[in-house]
Parts: sequence; structure tokens; C-alpha cells
Amino acid sequence: MALETLLGVKYIGGFAVAVMDDLKKTNPELFPNDTMQMDYKIFERDFRPNFPIQIRHDKNSISFTIQNDPIKENGINGCQVNTIFEAGLKILEGLNDKYPCRENAIAITKFQEGIMWLEERTKDRETRGVEGTNQV
Repeated sequence: MALETLLGVKYIGGFAVAVMDDLKKTNPELFPNDTMQMDYKIFERDFRPNFPIQIRHDKNSISFTIQNDPIKENGINGCQVNTIFEAGLKILEGLNDKYPCRENAIAITKFQEGIMWLEERTKDRETRGVEGTNQV
């Protein structure tokens, strides 16, 4: 139910969302033996680096590849924690549209607040010239 709120979402946190169900329909050759499992080597080499967010509606599942090491040293190779917050926010907003309640509204506010504080942290790190590094 919750992931239905992400139907049609193309990007989260600036990252393209890969809907594996759709990919199997458009590229069945990537899924041997008529399964929902993509060939591991193809997935790791070609797919994961370009799509750090994968959704499988058939399993009500979302997966994230998290950034490994500083961006300035390794480039972007995954998403940040704030991307996970943004996904949670989108899910909660969708649920609240269908089932509005005070608790959902408060949780939405807290996600927004968390995103704001992570953005403040980034601004501070940029000002100090340490953003994208392991420096404190």
C-alpha cells in the first residue's frame, strides 16, 4: 500500500527512480529465466551506479544504494541519508492524502525538519570548505 504512493515518481532527491517492474517489461533480456532477478554482473556494472533507488511494486519494496566515501574523492556513487528522508516524506504525504490524520501531519513535519537540518549541515560544511570530504 505505501509504495503505491510512489507510482509515477521519476526522481527522489535528484536521483532517477528505477521501477524494476517496468524495466522487466521494456528489457526482458536483462532478466533471465523469466524471473524478477536481473543478471548480477549487469546490475552491478551498468544499473546500480546509475540508479541508486530501485522500486519493486510486485514486492512492495524500495532499495537504496548509499554513497560510499566522500564525493570529492570518489564521485557520486549512491544517495545520501537525506534522499531516504525525502522518499519517506513522499510516502507519508501520499498516505496522508488518502488517510489524513494528525499523526501523519506531525510525522510529515518531522521529515521536513530533518531534511532542513541536513541541508543546514551541508551549508555549514560548504562554508568551512569540508563538504564532500571526511573532514569534520
